[in-house]
Amino acid sequence: MSETHEAFELDLMKPADGYKLLTSLVMPRPIAWVLTQSADGRNNAAPFSFFNLLSTDPPLVAIAFSPASDRNGKDTLSNIRDTGDLVVNVVSEELAGAMNTTAVDAPPGVDETELAGLELVASIAVKPPRIARSPAALECRLEREIDTGHGTTIVLARVLQAHVVRSAFEDRSRLHIDSARLALIGRMTGGEGGYCTTRDTFSLDRPKWSEPQAGEG
Repeated sequence: MSETHEAFELDLMKPADGYKLLTSLVMPRPIAWVLTQSADGRNNAAPFSFFNLLSTDPPLVAIAFSPASDRNGKDTLSNIRDTGDLVVNVVSEELAGAMNTTAVDAPPGVDETELAGLELVASIAVKPPRIARSPAALECRLEREIDTGHGTTIVLARVLQAHVVRSAFEDRSRLHIDSARLALIGRMTGGEGGYCTTRDTFSLDRPKWSEPQAGEG
């Protein structure tokens, strides 16, 4: 017998309560460790877990920027608006501490990559550099900005270049990547600092309608 479920009507909830509920249900969430530059070339790095891949043709990722309660605006979104360029770095287990350092509520103009002691490498198609020790990075350009009308801004960005550490490949010719070699982390609960690793995985073959289903003769 299934358990009784409790229903929540999101439109009637306070935004903070909706955030607490939804970020405890939609997890793990991938982390976009976004590196941008201001118009005058100052670096900025910050992690975002309201992020995902939306399409491969065209190659698009989406990042949501909520209103900044700790300061007037966010450097990342301002930089993207000013320059159109960003680099999405993925976060491995060994980089978790450095990623967390860049989440600090620093005042505008502070270079979080220096705070975290990050080595940077020049990008190919965009001005912001990528994080050298990140196992993968996506050079992106702003495709479209969506105003939700509630203070949150969604950025759609087109991926121009992808960088992947060579050791992650099982078969380079077939573009087969061993996810365990990337050793990425994901975001769990909302504002409580919860994360998870992605090494414990399992596989299921997708069923085909033309093949006999379980229980059939």
